[in-house]
Amino acid sequence: MSKYSLFGKFTVKEGERDTMVEILLEAAESMRDLDDCEIYLVNTADGEPDCVYVYEVWSSENAHQASLKLEATQTLISKAKPIISGMERISTLKTMGGKGI
Repeated sequence: MSKYSLFGKFTVKEGERDTMVEILLEAAESMRDLDDCEIYLVNTADGEPDCVYVYEVWSSENAHQASLKLEATQTLISKAKPIISGMERISTLKTMGGKGI
């Protein structure tokens, strides 16, 4: 019973990290009632003032793709686009289990 997981990095324009964190936390809140989204964590790292990391665990890749088409998601993507200077998918993972899953 594996899960579809993503670990991604957003690089934002200088001084916009807090704004991006707010947008991503809003995205996490919008996923709260989606059973297919099991984990959506927003992270920052010391020494990287213009980066935000997101770790997501989904029931399947299809569930993740479907979430990108939701109106709430599209609205948040529109808000974030102007401040994003780069995106990197660090890894696509197959989560096999563990605490929290």
